[in-house]
Amino acid sequence: MTGGPPPPAGGTEPARAEPARAEPARAVVDARGRRCPIPIIELARHLGDVEVGQLIELLADDPAAAADVAAWCRMRGHELVAAQHPPLGGDSYLVRRCR
Repeated sequence: MTGGPPPPAGGTEPARAEPARAEPARAVVDARGRRCPIPIIELARHLGDVEVGQLIELLADDPAAAADVAAWCRMRGHELVAAQHPPLGGDSYLVRRCR
């Protein structure tokens, strides 16, 4: 028999991992330890480090960053591709520069 063990019975499906990135971030902005509005200011300041269509990653541990990054992307016309919030902190936001 091939293919490994059968999938778990209903309701016991393991937690799904975040999807793999299709491409790596071209720049990383580390704003951990900085509070609002500094993570967004740093993201905006370094956006020019990547070409249109490329990804930039923001590392932030400010609780306001999740809402701030999403709102900033909407207002500035960029795409929030992924947000990862590991239980131990140090959140990661992957943003695609669209213009």
